[in-house]
Amino acid sequence: MDKKDLKFENFLLDVNPAYLEFVTRTHEVLLAGGCKMKLDMAKNGYVVSYADAKKRAILNFVFRKSGLVARIYGDHVSKYHDFLATLPEGMIKAIEKAPVCRRLIDITKCNSTCRMGYVFTLKGAKLQKCVYGCFMFPVSEENNPFIGEMLKRELAAKNG
Repeated sequence: MDKKDLKFENFLLDVNPAYLEFVTRTHEVLLAGGCKMKLDMAKNGYVVSYADAKKRAILNFVFRKSGLVARIYGDHVSKYHDFLATLPEGMIKAIEKAPVCRRLIDITKCNSTCRMGYVFTLKGAKLQKCVYGCFMFPVSEENNPFIGEMLKRELAAKNG
């Protein structure tokens, strides 16, 4: 695809109409919060990335074979880890199944440029999860309110 075709409006054409309002509202909240958006193409479609002024990623929308997925970069999860227990069971299972952060276990076992993973508690268990797989949730009617709330908490912790 030509770079000139990489427009947010074109990305929206690929989003399930049932989730357009959620995606658009999330986009507006992130831009209003000072984030910059970047569009790229991947194997399964658009990747929409949002980063803060320090160019630290906060959220990605990524198309997978199963549909649209939101990846939240929960750098401040330790400040709101109690919220994780309120997530639907499918989201909790996704977190539990996410790979362990190899850098947290042994810093020599992962690329030195890789972001360090997260350490937090979920259901009484201490977890050490990889940044890139931990908070990756399908955009769905059930998940969207929780994705939005987690993003809100992450932004508040980042700015507060």
